[in-house]
Amino acid sequence: MTDIILHHYEISPYSEKVRLGLGLKGLAWGSVEIPLIMPKPDLTALTGGYRKTPVLQIGADIYCDSQLIMRELERRHPTPSFYPSGHGAADALAWWAEKTTFGPAASMAFAKRPDALPKGFLEDRAKFSGRNIDPAAMKAAVPNSLDQLRAHFDWLNQMLTDGRSFLQGSAPSLADLAAYHPVWFLQQNFGPLAAPLDGFPSLLSWTERIAAIGHGRPSPMTSKKALDAARDATSIANAIPDPGDPIGRKPGQTVTVTPDDTGRDPVVGELVTSGVHEIVIRRSDSAAGEVCVHFPRAGFVVISA
Repeated sequence: MTDIILHHYEISPYSEKVRLGLGLKGLAWGSVEIPLIMPKPDLTALTGGYRKTPVLQIGADIYCDSQLIMRELERRHPTPSFYPSGHGAADALAWWAEKTTFGPAASMAFAKRPDALPKGFLEDRAKFSGRNIDPAAMKAAVPNSLDQLRAHFDWLNQMLTDGRSFLQGSAPSLADLAAYHPVWFLQQNFGPLAAPLDGFPSLLSWTERIAAIGHGRPSPMTSKKALDAARDATSIANAIPDPGDPIGRKPGQTVTVTPDDTGRDPVVGELVTSGVHEIVIRRSDSAAGEVCVHFPRAGFVVISA
C-alpha cells in the first residue's frame, strides 16, 4: 500500500492540478474515488465535515485544499521542485490564475452542458456555494464568461510567446499546474480547441506539454482501506504555537476552521499547530480514529470555539 492517498473524482479540476503534481514528482499514490455530490461519509469521517475535492491523506494526517496539498508534497518530495524559479511569483501567479479562470470555466460547463451533469448535481452545488444556481441565468452569462476567459488567457498566452516552454521558463512550476486545470476543464467539456482557447496557439501548445506530465503511478484503493490506514497510523503533527497569531490562539484550544468562499462547513477540533500558512487541528472519529486535519490559512476562517 502506498503512503500517499488522494481522495478525488475524475472530472474534478482541482484534483487534476494535484494529479499532475504527483506526476511531476513521479510519485506512487492510492486513488480513492469519492462521490461527486454529498453525502460522502468516508471522506467526512476523515475531514470532520470539510467536503471540497480533493483531499490528500498520508496516514493519520489529512490535508485539505489543493494549495496546502501541493505545499506538503513539495515539503516531503522536494525534487523535482514545484518552484524551479522560486516561491513568491509562482505562488502569486498560481493564486491569480485559478481564482480568475476557474469560475468562468465552470459556469460555462454548467450552462452549456446541463444534460451532462449527474442527477442532483446543481442542487448539491447550490448548497455548496450558498446561493441559488439558475441554469437560465448561467446561460445568459456565457458571453461574459467568454470575455473574462479571453482576457486572462491572453495574458497567459503572452507569457509564452517568447518561446519558453512553461510560464516561468524551461521547467514546469506550480503556476503551470494551477493555470492549466481550468483550461483542462474547458477542454474536457468542449474539446481541445474550445473557445476562447482557439485564439491562443502558444497556450494550446503549452497545454499539450502540461498534459504530457501525466499522473505518476496511481493504484485504485477503497475508502475503507483509507480509513484503515488512518486508524493504524499516528499523526506527524506536534504542538507548535504561533507567536505571531493575531488573536493569541494557542495549542489545546478548541477552534473551528471554515472555508471563506464555498463549502462553508465548519470543522471543529483541538488546535495543534498554527503558523502563517497552515493550521492543524486534532479530532477523533469512530471510523477514522484520531487524525490531524491540516488547512491553509489563506482562504480559511479560524474561530475560537
